[in-house]
Amino acid sequence: MAAEKKVAKKNTKSKPCTGVNRLIRLIWFSFVGGVIFVGLFFYTISIGLLGFMPSFEELENPKSNLASEIYSADQVLLGKYYIENRSNINFDQLSPYLIEALVATEDARFYEHSGVDLRALARVFKGVITGNRAGGGSTVTQQLAKNLFPRQQLSKLELVSQKLKEWVIAVKLEYNYTKNEILAMYLNTVTFGSNSYGIKTASKTYFAKLPSELNREEASMLVGMLKAPSYYNPVRNHQRALKRREIVLSQQYKYNYITKLEYDSIRILPLDMSRYKRADHKVGLATYFREFLRGEMKVWCKTHYKANGEPYNLYRDGLKIYTTINSKMQQYAEEAVREHLAEDLQPAFFNHWKNKRRFPNAPFYKLTKQETARIMKSGMKRSARYYWMNVRNEPKDSIEAVFNRPTQMRVFSWHGDIDTVMTPMDSILYYKSFLQTGVMSVEPHTGYVRAYVGGIDYNHFQYDHVTRSKRQVGSTFKPFVYASAMQELGYNPCTEVPNIPVTFQMPDGQPSYTPKNSGDDKEGEMVTLQWALANSVNYISAFLIKRVMPGKVIELARKMGVTSDMQAVPAICLGTPSLSVYEMVGATSTYPNKGVFQKPIFISHIEDKNGNVIETFNSEAVDALDKVTAYKMLSLMEGVVKYGTGVRLRTKYKMTQNIAGKTGTTDNNSDGWFMGLTPELVTGIWVGAEDRSVHFRSTHLGQGANMALPIWALYMKRLYADTSLKVSQEPFEKPEGFYDETYDCEAIEEQKNELREESADDELDGFGL
Repeated sequence: MAAEKKVAKKNTKSKPCTGVNRLIRLIWFSFVGGVIFVGLFFYTISIGLLGFMPSFEELENPKSNLASEIYSADQVLLGKYYIENRSNINFDQLSPYLIEALVATEDARFYEHSGVDLRALARVFKGVITGNRAGGGSTVTQQLAKNLFPRQQLSKLELVSQKLKEWVIAVKLEYNYTKNEILAMYLNTVTFGSNSYGIKTASKTYFAKLPSELNREEASMLVGMLKAPSYYNPVRNHQRALKRREIVLSQQYKYNYITKLEYDSIRILPLDMSRYKRADHKVGLATYFREFLRGEMKVWCKTHYKANGEPYNLYRDGLKIYTTINSKMQQYAEEAVREHLAEDLQPAFFNHWKNKRRFPNAPFYKLTKQETARIMKSGMKRSARYYWMNVRNEPKDSIEAVFNRPTQMRVFSWHGDIDTVMTPMDSILYYKSFLQTGVMSVEPHTGYVRAYVGGIDYNHFQYDHVTRSKRQVGSTFKPFVYASAMQELGYNPCTEVPNIPVTFQMPDGQPSYTPKNSGDDKEGEMVTLQWALANSVNYISAFLIKRVMPGKVIELARKMGVTSDMQAVPAICLGTPSLSVYEMVGATSTYPNKGVFQKPIFISHIEDKNGNVIETFNSEAVDALDKVTAYKMLSLMEGVVKYGTGVRLRTKYKMTQNIAGKTGTTDNNSDGWFMGLTPELVTGIWVGAEDRSVHFRSTHLGQGANMALPIWALYMKRLYADTSLKVSQEPFEKPEGFYDETYDCEAIEEQKNELREESADDELDGFGL
């Protein structure tokens, strides 16, 4: 009985123990099962079973819209092509103030977690329960995951799933990248408003600085904008931006990045937004060149492919395009254009046509009302306003009514845009009164284009007068004729020819053609070719082309890079062909390059977003002239500057350097040209109005020496003054084996006169006189 009682007692005590054990086992099973479930759940997320999950390759090479950047030869950023104005930087290019402000404000425990901050999540959860929320729980890495792989429109359930996916992506990012790389990537992906994507662009937009140059107050302001870029924009919402900057500074003080003294001193500093400048491809340096380059690069992208077989995208792939443009020379060229046209030539042109009673069709000259109306209607049809109204299929009479109705508009002036009220037709007439220009500089030995000015203001006048526009070249074509005579007939600059009229018998019963001189200086005398070219004598050009024939002249011009249409007729000796500034500068560069034509190029090389060189570019070379003939041409063209139509370089601008040149003026003074040559730089300039019927009435004002030459002088004086450019002032190099002295025909003529006098004296002595 006693034994049975003991067993019963023992069994009685064991029952509650068994229940506890079961509970413990249930808890353990639930815990382990939960862990396994969570693990499997996140695993299914990570392998993409619950929706998109980036692959390892996509994490290694996250896609973002990167702007392609245009750099000058001296490493100055000229501009960008983009959908989003974004350029990436590395961690070592960031200011430490940026890093401190970012970590203190967005993720104080950044260096302690592995992508997901459980402590921050617990704080958020507690805040949700208690209703006392204090900050978000997303880490910088989670925000980066969201930026790299943006959310779409999601339901609440999908949003929870997406949030969990971002946790997984954040952990993967932490595994694949260092903390510093994550910070740099994050700052590359965020937007700061004002069309500024990424910290590099934002630094330039708001402070005209690199990210490494930002001070603490600037860095704090930019980090503060991340919460709401438009709401805290310092330009539009100054006070809000100040308060937000103060919060960012207080966070830095809270986490011991700055002292109380630093906090108190920086928080009261004003926001200096004087350097704020929103990116705009229509303003800045080399606007016409950048637009020309856009067209070239779009063609290039179609025939060049990435590793995955896709063609490059100019607006998304972050190409780095290194051009031949020198930023200083470009700046000086644009300054020279502005100085001459804004301060001298354009005011003179307005004054020239101010008498409306005398010239009712001004600025059109010698046109009937019908001809003027036809030009104006053509201008109307080329306008953007007409294009969009026509796209909307508006009636023609309605369109014309709009163009004759006064409206508010902003129009160009050399002293800043003017807000005014006028009819669109009046604005077209106003714009036709402005003189345009095309300027290009090239190194003759390399073909590198160093400066490119396609017009006076790209925002208002977008037609490019360097590569697109083709205008009659006038007397700047004569060197082709003289070079042909030198090469084919063995002439030299001091060869004498008769300054008399030359008549051409024309085919098919057409009247004979006899070019006329603009004056009668030395008419009927024997003159040197140097004097003839210096004074742009038409009789001599006609004399030469009659001996070498037009076909030979065109053949030489083709070798020197001229591709435009030219008719093999005698009149080309006076400059009737219409050519571009690009063609004329390239061809003229053949002379200082010892007869070798180097095709002008604009790009030295192109890199991908990682700095790998995709392609390099070299100029094509063609032997066009022999070295001696090229040197003879330089001697001829030096005479233009010494005592010919380009002499004002010596007299007015006091330029004593070794310079060769050629002026050009077309009929009715519609086009003014100047080609200026130095041993290491050739620059061509055209000046004229959009319509050839708009021009000066007098050659004194409308000649190339007055319209175009001054731009060359002002440009080159700036180049010579800037010793960092090292522009050569040495004489033109003689070809090897050429021992003749520099052709100085005046000196030779003096020697001949002395010999004649000595001979006459000897004859007199022979007669005993």
